[in-house]
Amino acid sequence: MENKQSFFSALKDEVVRGLSPSRSRSKSPARTASPISALLRRKKHNPDYSVARSVSLRPLGETLTPLIEGPDPDATENGDPKRVGSGLGHWMKGQLSRAPSVSYKRSDLRLLLGVMGAPLAPVHVCATDPLPHLSIKDTPIETSSAQYILQQYLAASGGLKLQNSIRNAYAMGKVRMVASEFETATKVVKNRNASRCAESGGFVLWQMNPDMWYVELVVGGSKVHAGCNGKLVWRHTPWLGAHTAKGPVRPLRRALQGIDPRTTASMFADARCIGEKNINGEDCFILKLCTDPETLKARSEGPAEIIRHVLFGYFSQKTGLLVHIEDSHLTRIQSNGGDAVYWETTINSFLSDYKPVEGIMIAHSGHSVVTLFRFGEMAMSHTKTKMEEAWTIEEVAFNVPGLSVDCFIPPADLRTGSVSEACELPQDERGKNSLAVHRAKVVALEKSHNCSIDSMIWKMEI
Repeated sequence: MENKQSFFSALKDEVVRGLSPSRSRSKSPARTASPISALLRRKKHNPDYSVARSVSLRPLGETLTPLIEGPDPDATENGDPKRVGSGLGHWMKGQLSRAPSVSYKRSDLRLLLGVMGAPLAPVHVCATDPLPHLSIKDTPIETSSAQYILQQYLAASGGLKLQNSIRNAYAMGKVRMVASEFETATKVVKNRNASRCAESGGFVLWQMNPDMWYVELVVGGSKVHAGCNGKLVWRHTPWLGAHTAKGPVRPLRRALQGIDPRTTASMFADARCIGEKNINGEDCFILKLCTDPETLKARSEGPAEIIRHVLFGYFSQKTGLLVHIEDSHLTRIQSNGGDAVYWETTINSFLSDYKPVEGIMIAHSGHSVVTLFRFGEMAMSHTKTKMEEAWTIEEVAFNVPGLSVDCFIPPADLRTGSVSEACELPQDERGKNSLAVHRAKVVALEKSHNCSIDSMIWKMEI
């Protein structure tokens, strides 16, 4: 415990000096180190600092040195063997400077980052709100069953008392993304070299009560970061800059993928139990949550209307833990004088490798499959793109001293106009109307006059 406190004392000093999520939002990004490269730096010979972290990474008590910027003077390729994870800082830093794979198109990478980089949960939820008490009086059986399942989930995740003691959290992990399949009405094209074309990267996630979070994702030389200060959600991508998101404040979906049990339980507080299903050989209860019409309306703008957004959670009957999460939202885009076009985005995430971190069960690996399905316009005309992401959690820490609300301040150059969840302009029209571009968020693909794959015009969801 003393070693852990000494580490956090050093961490606090570094955070106060600027090595916090807010630092990456400087107007001079070239002069500022990313929190990813700063937070993940390791030295080899310093026994004064340690932190309890994922048991899958290294033995408890192994040292973690103070945060530094720049090259690691003690890092060596030969000599003493490096600890697991000691090279992550250098590896992550290299992701920003390297170019994507030769076989990977930049438009494909943007689509991957746009859709899978920082998607949000369907509805607003506050982790500090009390969960409803289990009640069967005047309560539908579907609702009371869901409440019972959530109580079992909280107990299996470490207990509500322990989770209520968490004021803030930090997580770091690796990701691999790839566009694996493309389909039209006449043919299906699969990526036979998916493993070779996959882009690797990593992410850092900070959270703080109430409703504050910040994430950085670096893949293929591009960085997407997003955050919430409890009042608004903002995002920054290399192609759109910084902008606010439409609708109410919502949690980051990546946190629901086995990293934040308390917020996950709060998310499903109003869900219904709709049955059972076997997921990868494990019997699960299914909880269903539908976004209310007011939230859908707040997230819609102009010709883009979000018709529905549904979230399903699959909780193991054996362990009580969340093993699968699926959400799907449908957007309708009405062009001027033309037929309506519909976009359905479905994200299926499978969670595994649960291990305790300071008493809380955290899923240390997982796999997501994202499907973008476009239809409408003409009969027998559709496009479908399948993308995949695999991730592993390398480190987790709770109640980090020194983390303050200042770490979640939005960027200074944040645009006041919020961004909806639909992009109306194809890529070749963006240069003609840059103002309209910054008001667009989503989403997908727009087919050009011929049907060749290389002539597909990409749009993206951020």
